[in-house]
Amino acid sequence: MLEALTVDIGRHALLLSAARAALDPVLKTLFIADAHFGKDAVFRARGIPVPEGSTAETLARLDALVSIHRPASIVFLGDLLHARESHAVATLNALAEWRARHAGLRLILVVGNHDHHAGGPPDALALEVVEEPYRLGPWALCHYPQRVAGAYALAGHEHPVYRVTTRLYSARLPCFRFGADAGVLPAFGSFTGGFEVNESARGERVFVVAGERVMAVRTR
Repeated sequence: MLEALTVDIGRHALLLSAARAALDPVLKTLFIADAHFGKDAVFRARGIPVPEGSTAETLARLDALVSIHRPASIVFLGDLLHARESHAVATLNALAEWRARHAGLRLILVVGNHDHHAGGPPDALALEVVEEPYRLGPWALCHYPQRVAGAYALAGHEHPVYRVTTRLYSARLPCFRFGADAGVLPAFGSFTGGFEVNESARGERVFVVAGERVMAVRTR
């Protein structure tokens, strides 16, 4: 069972899910960064042999989040699709079938850099497309990490991971990082890399995803 941890961010409750997403329980809104749907199709179209299935796995986690938390809306913090080749028939069909199962959800896309390259999302997704920063409740929702006057900014783009090291092992784990007035969510997509933030996140609050758990780590 996916665990979730409720934390105080900018004096507002935010639930951090081990599925690598965040939920505002008051607004009943899920925040998801960097899904990169269709990235495997892009690689194969460009002659790089990678296995299929990343879109299905990412959608399965999205299904689980919707089932557990029953949100009224989802805001994607940029990079919904990876590139133009993400418009492959199999990828678009999978997204359309997911959307049909959740027709009552309001979906909003904050445009990211990959969205510009991929082109507009398919009409079947019925997405509201907005530019950053998109203000919703106490949040300024962005793709690029930044500060926004008068709001706490939540962003993606960075794909943050934090290296946790003990005497027995060392692992790079997806993480949420929160500064005084801005935070970054981990990449949601199952086929994404990660940028190690141990140095740049010093003094911030960091929460790593370890399997089905979300845990705070002490930064130095």
